Amino acid sequence: MKPGQTQRRPWIVGVSGASGTPYAAAVLRSLLEGGESVDLVVSRASRLTLLDETNLPFRDARWRDDLREWLARGADGKPGAFDAFEEHLDGVRHWSAGDLAAGPSSGSYPAKGMLIVPASTACVAGVALGLSKDLLQRAASVTLKEGRKLVVAVRETPLNGQTLRHLVSLDDAGATVLPASPAFYAGATHIQDLVDFVAGRVLDAAGVEHGLYRRWKGELGSGSRGDTT
Repeated sequence: MKPGQTQRRPWIVGVSGASGTPYAAAVLRSLLEGGESVDLVVSRASRLTLLDETNLPFRDARWRDDLREWLARGADGKPGAFDAFEEHLDGVRHWSAGDLAAGPSSGSYPAKGMLIVPASTACVAGVALGLSKDLLQRAASVTLKEGRKLVVAVRETPLNGQTLRHLVSLDDAGATVLPASPAFYAGATHIQDLVDFVAGRVLDAAGVEHGLYRRWKGELGSGSRGDTT
């Protein structure tokens, strides 16, 4: 690193195979718009979910083009909901989920922490048990062992006892377990508002500033009035 340069310290964003790819897109957009660097790991299973929910592929060889198209989609899967993100994509580094020699696989790799959005129950189990079967799980294990912030936005219902025990294990290890559970007090009028609420709570847990939802101010009925301040 040259004198005067600031070391890049990204947020690692892992996208697993649970339904909820719009949550991941909302988190990514907010991080990039806020000037944060992102290391992106998209699991093999999540690519099938992304294709199903948005009709978009995600290919290692064309990740930049595919990510641009994905971030332009709204929560309803329709294109053109958001402006092109070309100017923000320089802040993203993509790692193949099968690359266990990637930067985030090592504790010496600088990172602020990791956000798993959405987190499937299979991903939760793998991280809780320390399986490290792919880069997403390995990066999460590294995040825990280095004492960095790990937010796990689990997206599944109902939850059985085995998964609940895995989530307790993650909590005991220092992770923040954050169910993808939207709230309605913020005056949601569109599915995107509900998605943005969950994405905003993920960023709240990570300590990242954003403006994705209207915060509670102790005024009953403000959501139904449509207050925006």
